[in-house]
Amino acid sequence: MGYGNYSQTAHEALTADRASLPRTEVFRQRGCHALMDPRGLAVRESRDSDEHPVSLAITFALDVTGSMGNIPELLARQELPTFMKLLADCRIADPQVLFMAIGDAYSDGAPLQVGQFETTAELIDQWLTWSYLEGGGGGTGSESYELAFYVLAQHTDIDCWVKRKKRGYLFMTGDELPYPIVSRRQVEGLLGDQLDEDLPIEDVIAAAAETYHLFFLIPDLQRRRQCEQRWRELLGDHVICMESHEDTCAVAAAIVGLTEGALANIDAVAQVLQANGRSRQRVAATVRALQPYADLLDPTAIRRVHAQPSSVRQARPNWWRRLFS
Repeated sequence: MGYGNYSQTAHEALTADRASLPRTEVFRQRGCHALMDPRGLAVRESRDSDEHPVSLAITFALDVTGSMGNIPELLARQELPTFMKLLADCRIADPQVLFMAIGDAYSDGAPLQVGQFETTAELIDQWLTWSYLEGGGGGTGSESYELAFYVLAQHTDIDCWVKRKKRGYLFMTGDELPYPIVSRRQVEGLLGDQLDEDLPIEDVIAAAAETYHLFFLIPDLQRRRQCEQRWRELLGDHVICMESHEDTCAVAAAIVGLTEGALANIDAVAQVLQANGRSRQRVAATVRALQPYADLLDPTAIRRVHAQPSSVRQARPNWWRRLFS
């Protein structure tokens, strides 16, 4: 998938038309859409074409349990065109975007929903708004995030990796812990795959990381306390603690820009966000969230010690105050 041309104007019109609609009118599914049901899933493809010769596969795996539904809603009403515009400004020529929705396989009716990689505004938007925001979750402190890693590892085929050995991107949003295993019974029931045994989440993450850069985005600093440590054990510095869910698209686009080398450093992140009309407050918050990852990529940066107390980790240099004055 991933054919057709992207129109920023068309995408902004789609979001503007629904800005004041209630959630039930934006996300109309009352169960898993038939085309997002993973049962019998073979492969989701991100392919090069004459129109898009350097495709880059980007997946959003959105937690749609009760505490997390505000992120897909914000993307659908306002922020997804911002993400695409920021990618364009970072000279990411041919992004192809896939949406997954994640719930709890032990309690939800639709714990795994999988769209397609798309390029056009209309189709990217379609898969997002076809997601069923079940609003469930099991109350166990965990959600079935591990299933998204399994799908990426076993059921996607992306030309950016196959042809150029360039990894795609996964941006997973969440505020809970993952389950420690991919259950073979759940995989059989949800996808129809036959596994000989349960798979440790570490093994599934390692498999997905062969072809994707994996990032876990925590929506705010308050919720980081309940899940950050475990996710850092699994993904290290690819865990991004945001200050607000409003920064999801800006953070994700900036990560692509930094990782691809289109944004040289955190100063460049601030400048491109400012140029796109982000408020000073949101630019500063995005910079604070991304500083540790930007430092990781910058060989001249002083590496941040994550074992320090959170008050020290959250301290940031004052350079951005000068930029924003």
